[in-house]
Amino acid sequence: MSIFSQIDVYALIYAWDNLETDRDYAWLRPAETGNVMVRGRMGGSGAAFNMGEMTITRATVRLEDGTIGFGYVAGRAHQKAELAALLDAVLQRDPSLAQQILPPMQAALANMQDKKSRKSAATKVEFFTVVRGENQK
Repeated sequence: MSIFSQIDVYALIYAWDNLETDRDYAWLRPAETGNVMVRGRMGGSGAAFNMGEMTITRATVRLEDGTIGFGYVAGRAHQKAELAALLDAVLQRDPSLAQQILPPMQAALANMQDKKSRKSAATKVEFFTVVRGENQK
């Protein structure tokens, strides 16, 4: 689920289009956008507090055999939430398909994160202090 929410929608489209499985499904909840409260903690271990609201899109699908899939993504990405729900349901029904779907997505995510890290590293500023003569003993 984490991979589906982070990857770009085109990777989800590609995975769904190249999946060899039956495509009989019914929407229990078509994609809909709403807000959720985001909670935080100071220092990761302090008391929880309400940080603010975040827009999400969710979708729920039922395959013909009764398997239910869920898709939750950040923002107003209806197609992405629906594809995430479909892929979630298909992977629950046939976990062996994970070897076909997930490795290319994991590699793409790693590549995206590497590019982001390199871009931010290029803007890193190093601060240093020059010792003045009067501070020496």
